Amino acid sequence: MRVGVTGASGFIGTALVRALRERGDHVIRFVRPDTRLDAGDVVRWDPAAHVVDDDDLRRVGPMDALVHLAGAGIADRRWSTARKEEIRRSRVESTSLLVEVLREMDTTPHLACGSAIGIYGSRGDERLDEASSLGEDFLARVCAEWESAAGALRDTGTVVTSMRTGIVMSARGGALKRQVALFKWGLGGRLSTGRQWLSPISLRDQVRAMLWVVDRRLDGPVNLTAPEPVTNAQFTTALAHELHRPAFLRVPSFALAAVLGPELAQTAVLASQRVIPTALLESGFAFEQADLTSIVAWALSH
Repeated sequence: MRVGVTGASGFIGTALVRALRERGDHVIRFVRPDTRLDAGDVVRWDPAAHVVDDDDLRRVGPMDALVHLAGAGIADRRWSTARKEEIRRSRVESTSLLVEVLREMDTTPHLACGSAIGIYGSRGDERLDEASSLGEDFLARVCAEWESAAGALRDTGTVVTSMRTGIVMSARGGALKRQVALFKWGLGGRLSTGRQWLSPISLRDQVRAMLWVVDRRLDGPVNLTAPEPVTNAQFTTALAHELHRPAFLRVPSFALAAVLGPELAQTAVLASQRVIPTALLESGFAFEQADLTSIVAWALSH
């Protein structure tokens, strides 16, 4: 297959590009405008300026699918009004730009667009799948707008997937990389009450699931999470056990709010999202790391 990838240098994008190439697919990376053209098949673009290089598009030729993963980090800094707008624009406006570009192609590729389980909001113990109602907080609204921007391509008859990603686990990056350092110093512990639900997935299964989505052209929202969500307390215990470190501490919610800001702490870090990957399971996808123990063990060795 010929697969375009945005966000190809990110935590998930890097792993996806590697997997695509390993199985023999031709990867077309969407890159910054100042990237040299001897970097392989690339399309230079600048979402903030609403520009895609038309010459590059003609040069690289048609694509069977485009996996759109680009977007500003969610929890890497405090949320100011300007930062929240950057988070929104980097997802929604970049997606609208891609939809405009794809509409002009002779054959429109399958668009597999990023999204997140944040679309459900924080829902306590409620079990959530693709048929569940959407949340109303900032991240939920951003994800809904993001999916709407991608869905505008459906009027061309194109398959559009919204990949609602959970907490991707690998020692290479993401939230786990930061947590491992704290746990190794004996500073790990549950967040607030520890009763909030999180929905993890190993980086390995995240990439396998994205390939599955592309290969089978799954349409509509697809939760990319393992089938067994866990509480923060369960995750804390499992990580401490695997690292052979104590985890007696508790990080109170007011401390997280002081460091991260109240909205970011409540909306992202302390959100309770008990998500089930119904669409993946019903399509026949088999997880390699289906439970917390196997996810943590795999993640710490990769």
